[in-house]
Order: sequence, then structure tokens, then C-alpha cells
Amino acid sequence: MSGRARAAVGFAVVAASLLTVGLGQSWAVSLAVLNLCLISAVMALGVNIQWGYAGLFNVGTMAFAALGGLAAVLVSQPPVPAALAAGGAKLLLATAITCLTLGLVWVACRGLPRGRLRAFGVTAVAVTGYFATRTFFDPAVKAIEAVNPAASGYLGGLGLPIILSWAVGGLFAAGAAYVIGRIALGLRADYFAIATLGISEIVIAVLKNEDWLARGVKNVTGLDRPVPYEIDLQRAAWFQELVRSLNVGTLSALPEAEHAAMLRELVIEAAGIFVKLCYAGLFTLVLLVILLLSERALRSPWGRMMRAIRDNETAAEALGKDVFHRHMQVFVIGSAVVGVAGAMLVTLDGQFTPNSYNPLRFTFLIWVMVIIGGSGNNLGAVLGGFIVWLSWIEAEPLSLWVIEVLTSAMTPDDPVRMHLVEAAAHVRQILMGLILLLVMRFSPRGVVPETVRY
Repeated sequence: MSGRARAAVGFAVVAASLLTVGLGQSWAVSLAVLNLCLISAVMALGVNIQWGYAGLFNVGTMAFAALGGLAAVLVSQPPVPAALAAGGAKLLLATAITCLTLGLVWVACRGLPRGRLRAFGVTAVAVTGYFATRTFFDPAVKAIEAVNPAASGYLGGLGLPIILSWAVGGLFAAGAAYVIGRIALGLRADYFAIATLGISEIVIAVLKNEDWLARGVKNVTGLDRPVPYEIDLQRAAWFQELVRSLNVGTLSALPEAEHAAMLRELVIEAAGIFVKLCYAGLFTLVLLVILLLSERALRSPWGRMMRAIRDNETAAEALGKDVFHRHMQVFVIGSAVVGVAGAMLVTLDGQFTPNSYNPLRFTFLIWVMVIIGGSGNNLGAVLGGFIVWLSWIEAEPLSLWVIEVLTSAMTPDDPVRMHLVEAAAHVRQILMGLILLLVMRFSPRGVVPETVRY
């Protein structure tokens, strides 16, 4: 079976599964799963750009997703004038001193000859700059975090539409990837993976502890959204009329006393579905644009060069290719895509919670999506994102349904039944391992393998 046929069958199975979820659970649940699948597919595309194109084993995707989420806060939240007045000037001065210190360190590294003099000069500048920065930074942070800490305690953001944060999240992640790449891209593949994982943990630790930036573990809730609010839809006359016209058969069969109550319930349910459909439309548009650009890049001379570097770095260098800078390019681009997905996820959730960023969700599962879908194949990465996230979400309710069927003859307090119900949550990890083993055994290159064109 060709790659396109495999992809068509795979997406047909996913669509059928989502329809089954809608019919068996609810359409709201089905659409919620769809939205998370779309975001996961974007993240998988970012990792596929790095691993499938260039063979970069980056396990720091968690940090880039978190930076995208941070962008959603800094772009959409309104500024806190009291916090800006309390510590904004000192924080700006501390930032200027930090930039000056970095500039002087660069000048010392470039201007001084190698040896003890350079080491002494760089160390002296760095230590002096560090203590000078802390002189202004610490009082500024203390003053900012003291401003109504229960409700704010941070600087706030720019108060712009949150949809702009999707691009800003990509820029944040790309900037961080450039800095990380300058440090770690020269390392061997296994050391590069360890370095990116460690740096991602550092980024998450900063987001958790620097309350002045985004409230830390106190979280930022009530973020703006690019789609209508359910309560506004429920009050809108046009929406009520739309729901009435779509359910005219059901409503006409009811007595007049029950008509208004049923219409109210239908409007409430329809408002939630309408909002999720709006999100799905936006996320699908972003996914299609990134997929199209990724495919064009992969089929271009640049994409062929990246795959040549992936397959044999030594031969590519012998032919005059700058491997380091090409790796830097693909690392920055892939990280930017993950950052966009991170901003989209926080927009969907409506809150930024640093504690929710963990390696299982934002590293392991994303890599499983790429491996199962087919590394090096963009369409395969998207399909892997749908398969893995749908399986991950539905594993527990499906296992609970199976347990209910198998133990229907038992009493509710039966020890065996209670043990099985408690163990249902762990089926997710077992199912992921089983799917991964089956794919590696019967289709080692993924469900939709990479197509090599010469």
C-alpha cells in the first residue's frame, strides 16, 4: 500500500473514531479531543522538522511549548499599572545592565588573546555585571510581586488580541532555540539530547519561580480568546433563532410548558459546540499552513540538502555544506512551530499553568507521535498526532466501559471490581507502549513512511 493510501486509511479511521466518540459520549467531547489533536499535530510537525529533516534529537520541546504559552500571557493580558510603577524602572535598568554585561563579555572574548588574561577579563566582567544586575533586579521583583499578590503580583502584558501571541510564541521559541543551539548544537547527538532536556527543565523552573513574569505557580487564568464566549452566544437572538430552526422538529413535538426549557438547554449545548468548532477552524487553518510550508521546504533543494546532512554529515561537509548553520536553521524553525502550538494550547485552555508542563505530555508523547506516524513524512507526523492523542484521551473511558461490561455481575463494592476501576487510569501508558511496539514490529518506519525522491 502506498504512503498516500496509508494516510487516507489512517485519517478515515481517526474520523470514524471521532464520530464514535461524538455518538457514544457527546459531540462536545469529540470536538474537544479534535482540538487537542490539531494542536498535538502541530507540535509533532515541529519535532519532525528537526528529527525527520536533519536528525536532531531534541527532547526539550517542553520548554518551547511553555515559552509559547508565556507569549499568550504577555501579549493578551492587560498591564498592571501599579506593578509597573513599583518596579518597572528598576527592572528595565537591570535588563539594560544585563545586556551591557553580555556585550562586554563578547568584546572581551573577541578582543583579548587566548589565555589567562581573557579568562580573567571575562570572569571579572561577568561577576561585576551579575552583582550590578542583582542590585536593581531583586528590589524590583520584590516590589512587583507585593502588588496585590492574590490577584496579580506581576507586570501583566500588552493587552493585545491573543491570536497575535501565536506568532509571538513562535518568535520566543525561535529566539530561545537560537541561544540553546549556539551552546549545544556542537555536541554529539546523545549529549545534545541531554542538554536540551536539562535546559527545558531550567526554563520550566524559571516560569514556576519568577512570579513577576507570569505569576509562577499561582497561574494566570481568564485569558482572552479569539472566539465568542458561550454566554454571549446564549444571549444572542440570532443564535437562539438558529438553534430553534435546527431543532424545529424536536421543539414542535413538546408541550408549550416544556418548549422554553428545552430550547434553553439546546442553546447552552449548541453554544459550547459552536465555540469548539470555531477553535477547530482556526487550529485547522494554522495546521494546514504549516503543513503546506513544511512540504514545500522538504521538496525544495534546501530540504534535499537537509536530508543529505541527516544521512551522512561527513559526506555533506566534504561537499562544502555548512552543517552547523543548517542544523541551527532547522532547530530554530522546528522550535518556532512548537512555540506556536504552545500558544494555541494556552489559548484553548484559557489559562497558563507552569505546573502542567511535564516531559510525559510535552516530550515523550510528541516523540511517539512522530515515530508512529513516520519520521521524515509531514503527513505521517500529523496522522501520528491524531492517533496518539486520541488513543491517550480515550484509553481510560474505553477501559472503564470494558470493565463495567466484564464486571456487570459483581457488586459495586467487590474488591476485584474496585481494583480494576482504580487501575483504569494506567491503561494509557500500557496502550501507548503496545501501540509503539506493534508499529515498530510491523512498520518500523511508521504508519506513513518517508518517501524518498531522487
